[in-house]
Amino acid sequence: MPRHKEAHLIDRIGWLRASVLGANDGIVSTASLIVGVAAAQATPATILLTGIAGLVAGAMSMAAGEYVSVSSQADTENADRMREKNELATIPDKEREELVGIYEARGLDRALAEIVADKLTAHDALATHLRDELGMATHTAARPVQAALASAASFAVGASLPLAMVPLSPALYLTWTVSIAALLFLAVLGAIGAKAGGAPMGRAVMRVTFWGAIAMAATAAIGGLFGTTVA
Repeated sequence: MPRHKEAHLIDRIGWLRASVLGANDGIVSTASLIVGVAAAQATPATILLTGIAGLVAGAMSMAAGEYVSVSSQADTENADRMREKNELATIPDKEREELVGIYEARGLDRALAEIVADKLTAHDALATHLRDELGMATHTAARPVQAALASAASFAVGASLPLAMVPLSPALYLTWTVSIAALLFLAVLGAIGAKAGGAPMGRAVMRVTFWGAIAMAATAAIGGLFGTTVA
C-alpha cells in the first residue's frame, strides 16, 4: 500500500517565522518612519525618499541579521553533531545506555527500550541520538540562507505597502492615511500568519495591530514634537 503522507504545520516553522517577522517589521518600521517624518512637516518628496531608503536599509538589515543569527544556530547544531558522532565512535556502550534510559523515561519497559534502541541505532545511530537525545529534527534545522532571503523579501513586500500610500494620499491627510492603512495591512498579515501556522486568528490580529499602533503613535509624537517645516 502507498505510504500515507501528512503535511504538518511545524514543517513551515523555519520560513514562516522569518517571513512573518520580516513583513511585520517592514510594515511597522516603514509606516512609523513615514508617519514620524510626515508629522515633522517634511515635503512629500522627502517623505517618499525616506520611505524608500528605509525599505532598502531594512531589507538588507533583516537579511544580515537573520543570516548571522541562524548561522550561529547552525554552528551550534554542527558542533553538537560532531560531538555526538565522536561519542558514538568512542563510547558506544554509554551512548546506548543513554538512549535506553530516554525510552524508559518515555514509558517503555527495560527490555523493549533496549530493543528499540538497538533497532534504531542499527538503522541510523547518529540521526537517532540527534533526534531523541538532543531534540534535533530536519524540520527545525537551521537554514541561514533560507531565513535571510525570506526575511529580506518579506520585509520589502511589507514595507512597500505603507510606502505605496504616500503618492496616493493628499499631503494633509498623509499621517492618518498611512497609519490606518498600515493597521489594516498588519491585521491581514496577522490573519495570514495565524492561518498558516494554525494559531488563533483573533489573538494574532490584535497582537500585531496593537504594537503597530504603539510604534506609529510614538514616532508621530516625536516627529510632531521635534519636527520643523522643510522648505
